[in-house]
Order: sequence, then structure tokens, then C-alpha cells
Amino acid sequence: MLRRLGADPVEVRKPEQLDGLDGLIVPGGESTAIRRLMRVYELEEPVAAFQGPLFGTCAGMILFDREHLGLLDVRVLRNGFGRQVASFEADVEIDGRPLRAVFIRAPWVESHGPDVEVLAQVDGHTVAVRQGNVLAVAFHPELSGDAALHEWLVSRANGTA
Repeated sequence: MLRRLGADPVEVRKPEQLDGLDGLIVPGGESTAIRRLMRVYELEEPVAAFQGPLFGTCAGMILFDREHLGLLDVRVLRNGFGRQVASFEADVEIDGRPLRAVFIRAPWVESHGPDVEVLAQVDGHTVAVRQGNVLAVAFHPELSGDAALHEWLVSRANGTA
């Protein structure tokens, strides 16, 4: 998705690999495993201190909450929509643009502070938020093929937004 937008993505596994990056995505996956690896490789503090735009998808949203990395003033409920068998797709609208969202063992935002902008909800549950230079969604936008949310990150990373 990022290459399609002209970005040159790199995988980050060590703190020094954050140096010189213009933006960062913390992807979906198993949030407990990702957090454990972040501890082992001493990435928690460097990611929390990262100054560029950040985009968290699914597990990334969980890790951005106030109980983990503290990048967003939100409390996220893991597996809010249920287990793997409860995975689903839904249409959401973010910044006036329709988007097909793929939810896999998806979280939702249980509560948020006043500086958090709610961008989308599904069945009354918040599934997309933005606070300053941090965007987080409870779904996997890379699976729909729509690059709108990745464009947000790339435009901010390039200084064009």
C-alpha cells in the first residue's frame, strides 16, 4: 500500500531503525505479542517518543491507548467485536469519504478524552480516532485496497498535509 503511494517503507525491529523515518505504522496482529517484542527490543519508549505521524491499525490502536504507549487519550477494548469467527466487513465514512472496513478480532474505543476526534463508529462503537498527529483504526484498511488512510500518513510524513 505504501509503495503504491510512492513511499519507501522499512520494517522497524530495533530503536535505531526509527532514526530518519518520516512516519510510522504499527500494524494489526496480536497486540500482546507485539508489545512483548517491543519490550524485548526496547522499542516502547522510542515509539512513544516518535515525533512524526503515527498510524495504528487494529492491534496498533490497542498499543496506542493510554494503558500501553499512551499515544492517544483513549481506552481500547481488545476483541470488542468478538473472536475470529465474529470477523466482518462494514462501510464507514472518514472525513467525508466512504471506506470499506475489514474487522478481524477487532477492538473498539471504550472511552476517550476531549482532545480525541472520533472519525467513525460501527453499531455505536468508536472504530476510528485521531488526536494530533496520531490516527488509529480498529480495522485493517490494507485489506480493502483503499489507500485513503495510508495517504493521510504519507501526506503528513511528506509535509504536504
